[in-house]
Amino acid sequence: MRVGIVGATGAVGRELVDVLGRRAFPVTSLRLFASARSAGTKTKTPFGEVEIEEFSDAAVRDLDLALLAVSGDFAKAHAPKMVEAGVTVVDNSSAFRLHDNVPLVVPEVNASAIGPARLIANPNCTTAILVVALEPLRQAFGLKRVIVSTYQAASGAGAEGMAELERETRRVLVDGAKPQAEVFRWPLAFNVIPQIDVFQPNGYTKEEMKVVWESRKIMGMPDLPISCTAVRIPTMRVHAEAVTIETERPVTPETAREVLRRAAGVKVVDDPEHGLYPMPINATGQDDIEAGRIRANPVFGDHGLDFFLCGDQLLKGAALNAVQIAERLPGLARKAA
Repeated sequence: MRVGIVGATGAVGRELVDVLGRRAFPVTSLRLFASARSAGTKTKTPFGEVEIEEFSDAAVRDLDLALLAVSGDFAKAHAPKMVEAGVTVVDNSSAFRLHDNVPLVVPEVNASAIGPARLIANPNCTTAILVVALEPLRQAFGLKRVIVSTYQAASGAGAEGMAELERETRRVLVDGAKPQAEVFRWPLAFNVIPQIDVFQPNGYTKEEMKVVWESRKIMGMPDLPISCTAVRIPTMRVHAEAVTIETERPVTPETAREVLRRAAGVKVVDDPEHGLYPMPINATGQDDIEAGRIRANPVFGDHGLDFFLCGDQLLKGAALNAVQIAERLPGLARKAA
């Protein structure tokens, strides 16, 4: 299969290359696209050394599959042209997620939504991590409402965000200076920022509303009450989420643990007595999300549950989910053969 990655030099683009290799995706040729600044650079990949090309609409027309790790504006401008040329596109941006005719997919939840689509949207990283755990609980106990607070790593702002956190942390510890902010609105080193993306008229940020809108679409629950508070924290690449749910049917921590242990893409880490619970330091580089601190919620009684999640934002929150979508695309395996 002729595969191209657009935005190959960014944090998600680099992860896409690694995930394709690690999962033995049927790549017959791999092409990497970026800006003119990176064109001509050669990089080692699991499929051999590849020279980065400057992106153009003409250059990608003969691909079978394009994985986009670009901005929403870029995707809006170029993804439809790729589809018209016969390329199947998996887009990691927010450009098409809420379009009625574009599937928004987390394969563990709604792989069947892909159907014959040639353009498929990858969800927001926080949403992907959340619904992998919510969906099996929904199936087992039903869902009446969801309240989630997210603690999101610097990687959510890309390679530039990660570099700024590292640089400004060194500035404080080595130079004794005050941290600065360029990528983030406020300094992230030794700080938490209760704003991700721009504020909406309802007082929530766009990042928080993405979790609401996208979770509803993926799980097929357009009226599900969801409230989200998104906070940027000074970790490098794993998002954490504190989740409270009210269920339609009675739920206990024990039955919830059993449901999550059987769920695809979830690893239960839940032994607080021995200090075992999800943490970014352990979830980094892991394909599965970690779920723990599973306990009854006293507000909702026997219909309430609290739990804590950690998921690698660059993997299940981005690159891994995109490749898992590609693995489910109908006809591509035949094309590769």
